[in-house]
Amino acid sequence: MTPPDQTQVARQSDPLAPAQTYRGPFALMTVLFFMWGFMTVWNDILIPQFKEAFTLDFFQAMLVQFAFFGAYGVGALAYYIVSMIWGDPINRIGYKNGVIIGLLLAAGGSALFYPAATLVSYPFFLVDLFVVGLGFAILQIAANPYVTILGPERTASSRLNLSQAFNSFGTTIGPIIGGWLIFTVFTRPGIHGADAVKVPYLCFAIVFALLAVLFKFAHLPNFANAEHPARGWGALKHPHTVLGMLAIFMYVGGEVSVGSAIINYLGTPRLGSISHDAAKNFLAFYWGGLMIGRFMGAFALSDMRGWLKKTLTVVVPVVAFVVIIIASGLSNALHYGVFLAILPVMFFLGAAGPQRMLALFSVVIIGLLATSMLTDGATALWTILAVGMFCSVMWSNIFSLAIEGLGSLKSQGSSLLVMGILGAAVLSPLQGKVADLYGIQHSFVVPMVAFAFIAFYGIYGYRAGRKELVAA
Repeated sequence: MTPPDQTQVARQSDPLAPAQTYRGPFALMTVLFFMWGFMTVWNDILIPQFKEAFTLDFFQAMLVQFAFFGAYGVGALAYYIVSMIWGDPINRIGYKNGVIIGLLLAAGGSALFYPAATLVSYPFFLVDLFVVGLGFAILQIAANPYVTILGPERTASSRLNLSQAFNSFGTTIGPIIGGWLIFTVFTRPGIHGADAVKVPYLCFAIVFALLAVLFKFAHLPNFANAEHPARGWGALKHPHTVLGMLAIFMYVGGEVSVGSAIINYLGTPRLGSISHDAAKNFLAFYWGGLMIGRFMGAFALSDMRGWLKKTLTVVVPVVAFVVIIIASGLSNALHYGVFLAILPVMFFLGAAGPQRMLALFSVVIIGLLATSMLTDGATALWTILAVGMFCSVMWSNIFSLAIEGLGSLKSQGSSLLVMGILGAAVLSPLQGKVADLYGIQHSFVVPMVAFAFIAFYGIYGYRAGRKELVAA
């Protein structure tokens, strides 16, 4: 497929005009979403591994997330400042080239893990994670709006949910494979625990470099625009985008802080003192819930026929239930199945639009976190794992609502939203500090506050300033 001409680009930026659907490029983008999901969740494995290897407290161990997601904030802020002064970079070089640059940065940061492990330096590891995070920041800035313009704007949320579902497939199998490699295969008696990450991250470097080559030579629409938007505040002038940035801050911070705490949380006596190696399998339920919910969201928010949409929305959790029985046994499936049964009901209640889903799902998450904090045993375990299901559609729904109607400012608006990923760098260490002071059980009050703001965005924030946007 050859890159589109400027008429095609202009049509893509106009939400009222018909838009072509690029199925081939979209399929390739799902591979990219899978890979960065697969690698990002390894941070949840690094936290307990480094905590023991370097004798860290919870706050210090959570600096893994601070370094990685802090890079998103720094990278996105730098991107936005450049776009204000000289014009939007990705709008000039095209989304395809933006993806290639991000992949090369991620490859370089991953390769640096080898010397960091050789020197046995925790600060060096944090620097490496920062470089990988910078690469992923560029990927996020380019890839998310790229997916939204690979078809009609009315189904942008559906496409983002589907691509995020493959991202969540990566985060689901990532803890299992990563935990097996780091906790079992490459861990040796008498060797420092940091040595276990050498080979896996070197493999990541090779994979990302190969993906960059693949994207370079693949026939993908680049969507570069010769008519650059005016310099200045740009997307920051739109209230629904600014509030969307804060919603992304709260969402990513809440989702990552919960996921980062699970392995250590399950190791407490209240939840059965589950070992790290066993806890990694439970962590897969958390991230697997995001995958299940995102596949359901892709169907629920699509333009399929009503009966087909409802059928597929119900089939997904049923299939998931069967897979869990086969993979981990009936007992786990029955516990998890309670929430799988609730999930399609919430999708049907939120079918009126992505904003309604945000509000409903946020309220459910707050209830699940509160229940886990106030109980123990199986109830506390499965309610915390079920949070992932209801986090599922939040990224794509917030993202598509926040850049809706921005036209040529989409990539600049995307940089603002990616800046919001800084929430994981802030809320994860904050939860770690609360855990050090008051216990890990009570630390989940931090993500509760975050999801309360997301409920506000779904009720009001998404429509703030829309009249001005339409008038413009």
